[in-house]
Amino acid sequence: MDYRESLRQMEDAIEKLRELNKDIPILVEGNKDVEALHNLGINGEIITIYHGMEIANLCDDIAMKFDEIIILTDWDRRGWQLCKKIVKNLKGRTKCNTEFHKIFAEYSMVKDVEGIPSFIKKLKAKITFREP
Repeated sequence: MDYRESLRQMEDAIEKLRELNKDIPILVEGNKDVEALHNLGINGEIITIYHGMEIANLCDDIAMKFDEIIILTDWDRRGWQLCKKIVKNLKGRTKCNTEFHKIFAEYSMVKDVEGIPSFIKKLKAKITFREP
């Protein structure tokens, strides 16, 4: 793994996410994901999936309120399935941005949103340790 490239990709994605989130809400699975995004300086509107609402009803609610949403479910098997289900439910009603879901899945060695801050910290430490 190229630590510098992974860190660069992750930091670029976080910066873009921070900027987009000023106008576009992010959909995550739970409160620990919200906390992780806040730790990364992402402080716009963040919606959690697991607050007692069925996925279809959640999607109806999102479609009524937003023209676009950033889907950032975990990138484990369950998270991918959830992402696909949400995209399918919102098709033709709300634009679904899954770009960050794919970037974090590719460049991180963690499987969930809540693990991103500690992963970045570890990457920085490895890079610092390797530098002369």
